[in-house]
Amino acid sequence: MGHHKEEKENFDFIYYLVGLVTGLFVGFIIDKGFTWIFVGGVLGLLTAAAYIAVLVRGRNEEA
Repeated sequence: MGHHKEEKENFDFIYYLVGLVTGLFVGFIIDKGFTWIFVGGVLGLLTAAAYIAVLVRGRNEEA
């Protein structure tokens, strides 16, 4: 019973939300057509996923 770890809340959705909104905004600013808004949103989500996988996950690991 002494080996029980407390689980922290997962706030990864904030990174995805920021990536999505930023990507949608950039797609809107490009102004090449309506489809670029969706492309920007997808690229924003992919960027957020890469950021979480590379930088955020390794932040709390001990060497």
